[in-house]
Amino acid sequence: MATRTWIAATLAAVLVFGGALTSPAQGLGLFSRARAEGWTQDQLSILASLRLNRLPPSPPDPSNAHEASPAAAALGRRLFFDVRLSRNESVSCASCHDPARHFQDGRPLGQGIATGTRRAMPIVGTGHSPWLFWDGRKDSLWSQALGPLEDAAEHGGNRLRYARLMQEHYRSEYVAVFEHMPDFSRLPMDASPLGTPAERAAWSALDASSREAVSRVFANMGKAIAAYEKSLQHGESRLDRYIGGLLQEPGGSVESLDAQEVRGLRLFVGKAQCIGCHNGPLLSDQHFHNTGVPARDPASPDRGRASALVKVAQDEFNCLGSYSDARPEQCGELRFMAQADARMEGAFKTPGLRNVALRPPYMHAGQFATLEDVVQHYVKAPAAAVGLSELHRPGDPPASHGGDHRGPIQLTPSEQQDLVALLKALSE
Repeated sequence: MATRTWIAATLAAVLVFGGALTSPAQGLGLFSRARAEGWTQDQLSILASLRLNRLPPSPPDPSNAHEASPAAAALGRRLFFDVRLSRNESVSCASCHDPARHFQDGRPLGQGIATGTRRAMPIVGTGHSPWLFWDGRKDSLWSQALGPLEDAAEHGGNRLRYARLMQEHYRSEYVAVFEHMPDFSRLPMDASPLGTPAERAAWSALDASSREAVSRVFANMGKAIAAYEKSLQHGESRLDRYIGGLLQEPGGSVESLDAQEVRGLRLFVGKAQCIGCHNGPLLSDQHFHNTGVPARDPASPDRGRASALVKVAQDEFNCLGSYSDARPEQCGELRFMAQADARMEGAFKTPGLRNVALRPPYMHAGQFATLEDVVQHYVKAPAAAVGLSELHRPGDPPASHGGDHRGPIQLTPSEQQDLVALLKALSE
C-alpha cells in the first residue's frame, strides 16, 4: 500500500508536467488503442507526458538578455570550440562536451588540463533546469559556462587573459551583441581573482572600474556560450515513436519497441519506480537525490548538493549579482532556495535519460561502467557513504527515509534485463 501511495503521488506530478491528454473525449478515443496494447488510461497519460513533443520551450532566463540573439549564439558557438580559452591552449568546452558523444566525453572524470573530481554532464536540454552541474552550484547556463574557464583542473585560464582574447580575436562579433568593448591595452597580461598567486595579486592591484570591466566581458562570454547551448535540442527516440503509436499521432508506431522493451517500460513506470525521478519529456525531475551511490574516495565522500548551497548563494555571477540582467524579483529560485536541508547531504542532480545508453560510465563520478551495474545498484540499495539514501531496503521503516512512501525496488534478474533493454531504446 505504501508503494502504491508513493507512485500515485508521482503520477499526479508527471501529469502536470507533461500535459498528457487534452480532453476527456480525446482520452476515451485513445484509450481503446492503449487498452489493446495492455495499458490502462492512467498509464497512457503517464506515457504521453514522457514524449519529447510534450516538451515546452525552455523558459526564458531573465538574467541573460541576449540568450535569444542569433548573433550571440553564433559567437557562443565559436567560443565553445575555441581551444585558446585554456591555459595550455588545448582545451575547449567541446573537449568535455563533444557533439560526437552527445555533448559529453565518455570518461568517468572530466579531463581538462588536469583531472577533475566528477564526470562531465551532457548539456542538451539544460535550459530547462534551474540548477547546473551535478551539485547545482550554478543557477544559469551562462554562469555555468564561466566556472570551467577559471577552474584549475578544467580550462585553468585567467579572467583578464580571456578579456584580452575577446578584444583581439572577437571584437566585432562581441560589439555586435554587447555594443561596447573596453580597452584593456594598459592593463597587465594576466590577472584573475581565482588564478595563481601572481594573477591574484595583479587582480587586487587593479582599480575597481577595471575589475568590473574585465568581469563584464567575462560574464558576456558566458552569456554568448549559453545562447549557443540553449539552441541544442534532442531528437526523438524509439520510445517517443512507440508512445506516438499508442496516441495515434503522426509518425508514431507501436512496433518501435520490441516485447522485451515494452516489458521494461512497464517496469519503468511501475514496480521499478524509475518514473519517480526520471519523469517528463527530459526524463529528469531536475532535482537532487541521495541514492547511496558509492563514493569514489571513501575517505572523503562527496557531499554533493549540500556543499553547493553556499557556493551558489555567494556566486558573483548568480541571478542576483551585478552582472545579471534580471530584476531581483525574477530570481525566485535563488531567493527562496533552502540553504539548510539535511536531505541534500550526498544528493546529486537527476540526469536526464535520453541517449543514456550512448554515454557510459554512469553517476556523478563514473562509478558504474554499465547500465546493468546501475540497475543492480538500485535493487541492492546500499547505505549511503554520506547522508541518508532515499532507496528503501526491505525491513527499513519509512520514517527513516524522511517519511516518503517509496518501497524497495525488487526486480528479478530477467526484469533487470528488461529494464536495461528499455533504457537502450531512449537513444535518438
